[in-house]
Amino acid sequence: MRDSPAAAGCRRAPSSGWWIAGDPGEPAPHYTRAVSDLPIGPYERRPAAVHPWDPRSPAVAARIAAAVRVRRPDLVVEHVGSSAVPGLPGKGVIDLAIATDPGEIPAVTSDLLALGFGRQPGPAAFPVTRPLLMGSIEHDSECFNIHAHVIPRERGEVAELIGFRDRLRADAELRAAYVAAKEGAVVEGPAVTAHRDVPDNQGYAVAKGAFVEEALLRTGIRALPAGRGPALPPGSTIGVLGGGQLGRMLGLAARAMGYRMEILDPDPECPSRALADRQIVASYDDGEAALDLARDCAVVTYELEHVSAAVVEALAERLPVRPGLRALRATQDRLAERRFLRGQGELTAPWREIRDLDGLREAGETLGYPLRLKTPVGGYDGRSQLRLAGPDDCAPAFERLGGPAGERPLLVEQELAFLAELSVVCARGVDGRVVAFPVARNVHDDGILVESVAPADLDPVVAATARDIAGGIARALDIVGTLTVELFLLEAGQLAVNELAPRVHNSGHYTIDACATSQFEQHVRAICGLPLGSPEQHAPAAMVNLLGEGPRRPARLGGVADALVDPNVHLHVYDKRQVFERRKMGHLTALDGSTDAALERARAARARLAWGGMP
Repeated sequence: MRDSPAAAGCRRAPSSGWWIAGDPGEPAPHYTRAVSDLPIGPYERRPAAVHPWDPRSPAVAARIAAAVRVRRPDLVVEHVGSSAVPGLPGKGVIDLAIATDPGEIPAVTSDLLALGFGRQPGPAAFPVTRPLLMGSIEHDSECFNIHAHVIPRERGEVAELIGFRDRLRADAELRAAYVAAKEGAVVEGPAVTAHRDVPDNQGYAVAKGAFVEEALLRTGIRALPAGRGPALPPGSTIGVLGGGQLGRMLGLAARAMGYRMEILDPDPECPSRALADRQIVASYDDGEAALDLARDCAVVTYELEHVSAAVVEALAERLPVRPGLRALRATQDRLAERRFLRGQGELTAPWREIRDLDGLREAGETLGYPLRLKTPVGGYDGRSQLRLAGPDDCAPAFERLGGPAGERPLLVEQELAFLAELSVVCARGVDGRVVAFPVARNVHDDGILVESVAPADLDPVVAATARDIAGGIARALDIVGTLTVELFLLEAGQLAVNELAPRVHNSGHYTIDACATSQFEQHVRAICGLPLGSPEQHAPAAMVNLLGEGPRRPARLGGVADALVDPNVHLHVYDKRQVFERRKMGHLTALDGSTDAALERARAARARLAWGGMP
C-alpha cells in the first residue's frame, strides 16, 4: 500500500454517539448525532508526520466541495494547504477554506455540522467566530481527514491561502524549502506536540508557521505596511502625543538610542517633560499645536488612544504617524473596536449597541446577567463602565452613563467567566514582520492593573495562539509600532479578546528588566524603521504597580532603601508631582526562578514603600 496517512476505510460513528481514533481519554470533535448516514464521517486522530502527496487529494476535495454546495450553492469552497499542491508532502489532511460574511458564519457552521463535520476540540481551538470543522471521508477504500476552515471575508486570509498555494505550485525552490520546514517541525517540535490533548497536532502547525509567515512577506502575497520609508538615523526627532508615564519610558528608550523627543501634553508638569527637547502645552484636539509639533519631527507617535483622530489625520498628511490612523480609529471607540474584531472573526464577549433604557433591558434579557455597560469613547483603567448584576441595575446605570435617550450609543456586553486575564504586547516593523513578547498574566482591581507575571503559565499552544491573535490584529490594523491585546482565558481553553491598545502597555513593563529588548525600545525601533529586537525573556518576572493613596498632595516616596534591599527588585518611579488615591505613580519589577517567587519578591518590596504627607 502507498505510504499514506489514510487508514483502510473510515470508521463510522455508531448511532449511540461518537468515536475517534487515538489514545484513550483523548478529546475528539464532538458529534451530537449519529453520522453513519452522512457523507462526512468522524475525524481520526493521527500523530504528526510528513507523508508523500497523495494524487487522490484533488478528487477528495472536489467531492467534499460538491457535498457542501448541495446545501449551500452560494459558497465557494477552496482547496488549499499542502494537499492542494501536486508533489508537496504534508500531513495528508484535505484543507478547505470558505470565506463568508461574519453574520453568515453560524449558518455555514450549522450546514457543515449537518453534513457530519464535528467541532474542533481541545485547548486553543479556533473560535466559533472563525471555526475549524473536522471530519473524514472514505475515498478509494481509504480514509481522508478533512479540515474545513470558515473564515470571515474581511480577514483576507483565504486570499493569502490561495496565493500561497498557487506560489507553491509554481515555485519548486519554495516547495523544497517548505518540505524541510515541515520535517523540522515534526522533529523539533516535541515540546508542543507532546501535549496529547492538542487535537490534530496543533503544535505542528505552530512550529512550521514561522516559515509560512516569512514566505508570505518575501513573495509579496502579504501586503507590507503602508507609508514605508528609510530608517530614521539617531539624531532624528520623535514627536509624541501625550506626556504621561508611557511617553516618559518611550523617551528613556529613545534617548538611549540617540533620538530626540518633543511632546504635546496639556499638563506642564507631565512625567515626560524632563526628557523632552520641547514640550507644547496644549490639548490633544488642538490641531494648530499638533502641526507645530510636526515642524521639527521625522515621525509622530501617540502614547494613548484618546487623542483627536482629526488631528492625527492632519499630521499624517505631513509625516509618518505610527502606529497609524486606522489603528487609532478602531481602538478609541469601543463599538468600532467590537465591529472590527467581529469582522476579523475574533471571539469577544457577546455584545450589543444600545441607545435607550428599553434597549438595555432587552439586551439583559438576551445576553443574561451580569453585564458590563460602557461608554464607547473615553474611560481608562476601569472608568466609564458599570457592572449590572440584574435588571434592577439597568435604570440607574443608564442614567449615569447614557444621558438623554438616543443621544449617544453605549456598549453593553456579557460579563464572561474566565480563568485568567492575559495580555500580549507585539510589535510590527516597516518590513511587515511581527514580534511578540511572552504572554503576561494580569490581575486587576476595580479596572486598574495591579500585578502582572510573565511568562504566563499556559499550555504552549494556548500561548502561541495568543501571540498569533495579536499578530493577526496588528496586520489587520496595519500597525507600525506596538499593539497590546488584552485577552480572557475561558474555561474551555478559548481566548476572548477584551481590549486593544495600539501602544506600549502597563502589562508590558516587565520587559524593561526581563527581556532582551523592552517594549519601549521595540516601539522606537518600529516607528523609526529599524529592525525589531529579540523579545527573549531571560528570567521569570513579576511587575506590581505603585498606586497612590489618600488625598491629593505633593508626592514623596518613602521606604526606597528598604524596598531595594532585595537585589532582584527594580524600581521605576514616574516623577508625577502630585499623588492621590489609585493614581499610577510607578512600578516594581522582580526577577526570580519562577513567576511565583518573583511575585513574592515584588509584593514584599511594595509593602516597604509608602507615600508620605498623609494628613
